Amino acid sequence: MSVFLPLFDEEDDALLETLARIGPVVFPSSRTSPLPSSAHCFVLVEHTRAFVLDEAVSWLDNGVDKLIVPLAWAKELIELISSERLLLLLDVGNISAVSDKVRNGVSGVLLKTPAIDLDLIASISKFFTGSAIHVLSSSSVPPTNALIRGLLGIGATPVVPVSQLTLSATSSSKINVADAFLAPIVSDRQDGLFPTVVSTETGHSLGLVYSSAESVKESILTGKGVYQSRKHGLWRKGETSGATQDVVSIRLDCDSDSLEFRVVQHGAGFCHLNRQSCFGETSGLPALEKTLRARLESAPEGSYTKRLFNDPVLLRAKIMEEADELCRAEQKADVAFEAADLFYFALTKCIAAGVGISDIEASLDRKARKVTRRAGNAKPEWSQKQNTSLPPQPIATELEIDEPIRMRSYDLADISPEERTALLRRPVLKSDEMISKVKPIVDDVRARGDAALLELTAKFDKAKLTSTVVFPPFAADTMVVDPKVGDAIKVAYANIKKFHEAQADTSTLTVETMPGVVCSRFARPIARVGLYVPGGTAILPSTALMLGIPAQVAGCQEIVLATPPRPDGSISPEVMYVAHLVGASAVLKAGGAQAVAALAYGTESVPKVDKIFGPGNQWVTAAKMLVQNDTDALVSIDMPAGPSEVLVIADYTANPAFVAADLLSQAEHGVDSQVVLIAVDLDADKLAEIENEVDVQAHALSRVDIVRKSIGKSIIVKVKSVEEAIVFSNDYAPEHLILHLENASEQVQFIDNAGSVFVGPYSPESFGDYASGTNHTLPTNGYARQFSGVNTLSFQKHITSQEITESGLKTLGPIVATLADCEGLEAHANAVRIRLRG
Repeated sequence: MSVFLPLFDEEDDALLETLARIGPVVFPSSRTSPLPSSAHCFVLVEHTRAFVLDEAVSWLDNGVDKLIVPLAWAKELIELISSERLLLLLDVGNISAVSDKVRNGVSGVLLKTPAIDLDLIASISKFFTGSAIHVLSSSSVPPTNALIRGLLGIGATPVVPVSQLTLSATSSSKINVADAFLAPIVSDRQDGLFPTVVSTETGHSLGLVYSSAESVKESILTGKGVYQSRKHGLWRKGETSGATQDVVSIRLDCDSDSLEFRVVQHGAGFCHLNRQSCFGETSGLPALEKTLRARLESAPEGSYTKRLFNDPVLLRAKIMEEADELCRAEQKADVAFEAADLFYFALTKCIAAGVGISDIEASLDRKARKVTRRAGNAKPEWSQKQNTSLPPQPIATELEIDEPIRMRSYDLADISPEERTALLRRPVLKSDEMISKVKPIVDDVRARGDAALLELTAKFDKAKLTSTVVFPPFAADTMVVDPKVGDAIKVAYANIKKFHEAQADTSTLTVETMPGVVCSRFARPIARVGLYVPGGTAILPSTALMLGIPAQVAGCQEIVLATPPRPDGSISPEVMYVAHLVGASAVLKAGGAQAVAALAYGTESVPKVDKIFGPGNQWVTAAKMLVQNDTDALVSIDMPAGPSEVLVIADYTANPAFVAADLLSQAEHGVDSQVVLIAVDLDADKLAEIENEVDVQAHALSRVDIVRKSIGKSIIVKVKSVEEAIVFSNDYAPEHLILHLENASEQVQFIDNAGSVFVGPYSPESFGDYASGTNHTLPTNGYARQFSGVNTLSFQKHITSQEITESGLKTLGPIVATLADCEGLEAHANAVRIRLRG
């Protein structure tokens, strides 16, 4: 039951997070930022917006619960969209304009009215019998608790603009969110408490408790489970035991006399007997989920579940095997048996990927809200009829099909402008979803510091540590590397340092803008920087070099290098070797979002930094985006990040083997790598040579399975001229651009957008990755239009100064005072005039 509908007419993330706990939120259709995936959303379409069917369908397909539409839209949509998804937007004086067809084609109405008249609303509700009535007043005064109760009493719900809501105390201009929510709740108990059912995100009961107005208010505002003990007063769940709760939603029942809290339960469980539920141990899917999560963290080596988590090929095979057996089962008992097996392996796959039952249910709910439907036909490889009388046959996977590894080809002369635009697009990054996933991790480290870091490192990196940070001097035995590797690192260090030293801004810019007015600009290093180096089982000293050297050259006082530990708790000696070379002041043994959080906020042992650099997976990227927008963190980041990219431009002079090798050098990074070849007037034979080289070289790689997928999604764009190729490249803005062109160096002057350019046949991208001197931390996802790659200036900031002489004051002072007067800033003008008078 919704007590009120908030109209989110201004940006306030903290308020939105609170409102999402207690019911749907209404957003105006003019909103430009994405709708939150964590909230139930209504979209209010303004009267002035022209009808566009695709726009309405897009909102609904993207998870909007209901559209609130003006009469003109309703007339177009009622034949196409379920009435349950539509509400009618109507001025209170226009009831007579609504036909029976429209009234029956919507599930409710939102009435706009200058002031709320309960008698008028009650009479209108009779016209819309059986429909939901929502009321939006244009008054600047928020509804009182009595008015909210009055509306609910006649079956209507107030719509309250967010500008009239607050998380602070209720005033004459704003009503506290919790006060509004509590307006209708009543108790039939002598102690005035409300029975409260507490359940998991998926609706499985944890226990029965009691709430008071005070406890509900605190839960709404903090997002934590808070209840009222009949003996001890306010009960903040987990305050002493650590078994805390994050509140997902709070709902009133139909009689407004009891509550349901849906929560994420942490710790041993809800019950004082250290069980998840007061009603006994869980069973079925929740029990399976709990078991699999425990096994993911601590399953013994050699156990079957451990094998499944560590061997994705085995797990894939089992899922396909059990799906096939379920399809062949006919008897009720057999179907249940095979379905249970399939659920087990499928949920194992989900837990390994960080997906829980609540995530699956949320996905099902989103799909149920779609109004456009696919045909539902099976893919060709599954659509052939099987002879069920035969024993099950093994199903070939795509990895077993030894087909040529090919890119997709497009001719720029034959495609439309819209298709050209589509070729420039990268995969959609679901940053909002990832940020919501990393936020609990970041919040945990922020709140509990080193204790959280140690727990999360044990969970995600399987390393049980006693301390999180290593400080110099680093033990010699932690930096022992192969002599050849050590020599290679030293050469790379020298080249990278030489190039980055040349970039350092050590001079002061001084300009006398007019007589007596001298303006200056000078550089200072960012004092404390955090460098994230992906690792764990991988060894990435190159990233440590690329981030550590410019920090060292810029003169940063503290250089904190963060990298995931190996299972034995150690850091790869190559990374430690580089940490020593670049003068790291600390090495944080942590990865993922937890490392980013530690760098951003600091812990008992981890120094807080001012800026975070470095690549990482989507968890790291999302955490960096989250902390940079938190004013409490006061931390910035180097740049947005996405999958690795390369764009190669090749003409008739190109060596097919070189081109193929360059394409594959990026394709092996991951299945989401972005690889583009622009073929400049190449004949069919030349292009076939390149494609054949890609196939032959790919099959010789140990990461051929990854390459097969990334190359399969990669593209060849055929163009007629170098000029046309460079225009396309500038529009694409690649991370790495490789020029296999006649007189390649002459074309560099025309490159406007690229992270780094590799000129000519003997300049593979690998040189930039390791040792030529340029930096390999570069903008991806098209951000080369706006961002530079990491460089020495990334670790410096510029400060301006000005010094005005007495004669300069007399000349410029009246001008400044005039401009201050123009803006109505008297104190600014006075600061000048008081000096002129002196």
